[in-house]
Amino acid sequence: MSRPAVDKLPALETGAHPIATAAGRRAPPGRLGRYEVQHELGRGAMGVVYRARDPVINREVALKTIPLAAEFEGHELEEARQKFFREAETAGRLSHPHIVTIFDAGEHDGTAYIAMELLRGQHLVDFTSSARLLPPAIAIEIVARLADALHYAHRQGVVHRDVKPANVMFDPPSGELKITDFGIARLTDTGRTRTGIVLGTPSFMSPEQLQGRAVTGRSDLFSLAVTLFQLLTGQLPFRADSMPGLMLAIAHGQPPPIGVIRPGLPKGMQGFFDRALAKDPEERHESGAEFAIVLRDINSPGLS
Repeated sequence: MSRPAVDKLPALETGAHPIATAAGRRAPPGRLGRYEVQHELGRGAMGVVYRARDPVINREVALKTIPLAAEFEGHELEEARQKFFREAETAGRLSHPHIVTIFDAGEHDGTAYIAMELLRGQHLVDFTSSARLLPPAIAIEIVARLADALHYAHRQGVVHRDVKPANVMFDPPSGELKITDFGIARLTDTGRTRTGIVLGTPSFMSPEQLQGRAVTGRSDLFSLAVTLFQLLTGQLPFRADSMPGLMLAIAHGQPPPIGVIRPGLPKGMQGFFDRALAKDPEERHESGAEFAIVLRDINSPGLS
């Protein structure tokens, strides 16, 4: 028995357009810095992602924009600007097969932007509905590869802070898999933006992150475990009808037994989640590398 090879995964009927060809929405014509904006690819909590062209080297890129001037003011704007470029520089030094490549960062009329590689595929969130779940072996291997990528980033001193399916791009035919948005969540370390936006998705946050305590690589791995739980079951491990209730569930509650939600998963998955979703960071996997090794051992018992 061999380990599942994501790069040999057959084409899936996804029913969604790849981000690189999602031309249904258009941005106003113009430029951001030297980049020629073509059309909108998507929207997030802090801005819009455009498809654009770098005319200097004739390269198509994805431009993620953050309207700093609209979200911050006064000294907070300058602090956010400095933090943005510092984090963009740090993320731009990352070079890993499963981390999106950043080419450039800049600011144009109060809008900060990051130019990155234009990705194929779709957000991993498309495979979290109960009707469209991936085969367990594929989902587990995907998350193991993401853990490898996070291990690399953590060794470079970079913590993602917002690991979730919406920040992962996956192209089933080619097996291309990329984590996006490194460093973006740190922009709100000092609190809320003027419009009340708080980056990060509460359902995927670790207890320490929700409580405002120190965030480390183990916090990212907690979020990655939540991601795997959703990929395997189509539901989140911690749920509630209100934000206070959700925070309480993440801080003190226990997820339902995964084998009850989806019978037939590989032996060892419950023990994996017991550790990966521990409330105390010290009780979780020590590193992304260990996290990945445990998953691959569960996925392929008897193989080293």
